Amino acid sequence: MPRGVAIPEVRQQLFAAVERVIAGAEPSRLTGRAVTREAGVATGLLYAHFANFDAFLTGYAVDRAFQISGEVAGLPARAGTGTVAGNVSEAVLATPLGTLLALTRLMVFRPQLAAEVEAVLGAGTAGLQAVEHAVARYLAAERQLGRVPAGADPEALALAVVGVLHHVALSGGTDSAAATRIRRAVDALADYGVPR
Repeated sequence: MPRGVAIPEVRQQLFAAVERVIAGAEPSRLTGRAVTREAGVATGLLYAHFANFDAFLTGYAVDRAFQISGEVAGLPARAGTGTVAGNVSEAVLATPLGTLLALTRLMVFRPQLAAEVEAVLGAGTAGLQAVEHAVARYLAAERQLGRVPAGADPEALALAVVGVLHHVALSGGTDSAAATRIRRAVDALADYGVPR
């Protein structure tokens, strides 16, 4: 890229590039050079926006955790509308699977990022924790409305949903087949304790 050319949304361009690098290789091979090469920009551009590579990864994790939190934040307010399984599936699949895959893999490889995300966004926001909390709150609200059995455990069901997301993310699923697997798992949970 020629020098002096403005690159709009450079942070988002770099964040998208790190997702592609993580999807294509182990996080252990993740470097600033690999990210900037994937983004098609000079290596120095990353360091013009971030103090170091760790600061870049923290920035990425905070950005994507904020995105995920925003996508699931409205789920509890949907109690009483649509179907329980449909509402959960729609909320958890609102974030692109490539983002879920990259953030999950990165946080497994660099667990200290969870504390750094929570220092910025608050407790319960790192990785898929926001999904777990939102699904649990939603299922508890549906239980109060009688659309989830009184004996159901919203926290355990939410953990099962996150377990499905985690497994699909770590096994590299980002295509429509992965989304179908997630929907089928949520539907199966609905069949065994959450009436549709």
